[in-house]
Amino acid sequence: MKTIVYVLFASIALSSCSPKLVPFSQRMVEDFSWTEDDLKRIQFYLSEDITIYRETRANASRIENGAVRIRGGQKVEEITFMKGTPGVFIYSPKEDRMAVCFEEDDDKFLLFGPNSKIGDRYAIMAKDWSGSQGVILYGGEEYYISNNDGLASLNIDLDKVSTTSVSNKRARGREIR
Repeated sequence: MKTIVYVLFASIALSSCSPKLVPFSQRMVEDFSWTEDDLKRIQFYLSEDITIYRETRANASRIENGAVRIRGGQKVEEITFMKGTPGVFIYSPKEDRMAVCFEEDDDKFLLFGPNSKIGDRYAIMAKDWSGSQGVILYGGEEYYISNNDGLASLNIDLDKVSTTSVSNKRARGREIR
């Protein structure tokens, strides 16, 4: 019986430490009046798995963090970002767009912006969407992303972000001299 109580207590203690992720939205940016400096201090997480891919030429293939696959007879480089992957804000190319990096190289980032179809959550942005795929830039190269991955968005741990430090000072008063 004691073992069950200890396991139950440990489960509750550990679950209270895990982040409570919520979708990051344009409304949050506006409500909290977050600046670029504020966004740089927020840890972002992916809401869904994302796979980007590009065709490679046999003599120009350089594989770093991705995998090489054969699709329809073509050699394809794939990079997968798993749900929950942490990322950091790099910069805003314009007011409602964010470059978020999920690797050590700041030149390898994905663009996110508010998507009205999913309540203005910050979803992955592509240069162009046509048919069943979009075209994105990643590390200076063009990659494709499927429409299924196009609704992947950013999450944040709002409890951690909204932790506010309060400085309290007591005025001593002032007398006429």
